[in-house]
Amino acid sequence: MTDVATYSERDGAVYKTLLESTKAIPWKIDWKSMAFEYIGPQIEELLGWSQNSWKSVEDWATRMHPEDQSWVVDFCVAQSQSGIDHEADYRALTSDGGYVWIRDVVHVVRDEAGDVEALIGFMFDISERKKIEEKLAKLQKELEELSFKDGLTGVANRRMFDSIMQVEWTNARRNAQPLSLIMFDIDYFKQYNDLYGHLQGDECLKQVARLLESAAARSRDFFARYGGEEFVMVLPETDANAAALVAERCRKLIFKQQIPHQSSLVSQMLTVSMGTATLVPSADDKLTDFIDSADRQLYRAKENGRNCVVHTA
Repeated sequence: MTDVATYSERDGAVYKTLLESTKAIPWKIDWKSMAFEYIGPQIEELLGWSQNSWKSVEDWATRMHPEDQSWVVDFCVAQSQSGIDHEADYRALTSDGGYVWIRDVVHVVRDEAGDVEALIGFMFDISERKKIEEKLAKLQKELEELSFKDGLTGVANRRMFDSIMQVEWTNARRNAQPLSLIMFDIDYFKQYNDLYGHLQGDECLKQVARLLESAAARSRDFFARYGGEEFVMVLPETDANAAALVAERCRKLIFKQQIPHQSSLVSQMLTVSMGTATLVPSADDKLTDFIDSADRQLYRAKENGRNCVVHTA
């Protein structure tokens, strides 16, 4: 029994060390008493409040921005009462009167009778992400104010792409996150224009742009016209496998639309070729090389018969 107890204590110490060595801040609240049973010591480094000052949910609620307090508390209580795991973003008050953006991820623990017993969660500092989102919102505003839109298709133009690409490249390098890029080219578009005329060609570009833009599902996904019949999609925090799935979805979206293209050597319907590139940028990597990599894969897709996706090797 002594050996078992020793191992149990040893394991508990290991788990505690692991929890307290991460940037995420672990915590646990007893549901009946609404008291903190535990909160990681990292909380003091992040917010300035000492570990032992977190006594109850009252401390959590009052150390929150007044604009966030009401809806966050109401939302978290309602979700917890329903036994639903949830998360909330809010501004937490620091001991010196400032604010830090927090993402609170909450797991609801039930007892054998199915009643809520405790809440276990992690707090994450998302201040840097919020700064990026604010920067992107500012760029979006500039898009509207300075008309960084393609005059024909209505999607973002090359100039806006260059701005967004630089922001996401810097962010990916700073946070060691994967960044993916998809380049699109309409197959045999010159032949399309020759057969159907430039006015119909313009309508085709508009239709393709709308379809591809709809595939940029997340708020930070970005789509633009790169030039001529080429388009580009930026996918932050997206690995190669996920980028491949998005690209294939785009290819199917276009083909499913069944846009006639009698002059195509690939199909009687309009198709697109795509090249993708994915990278976790380091200080030695260059943005221009990354874009060129996606362009090379697009060229390979054309060499491989078009109407396909070629990924970074």
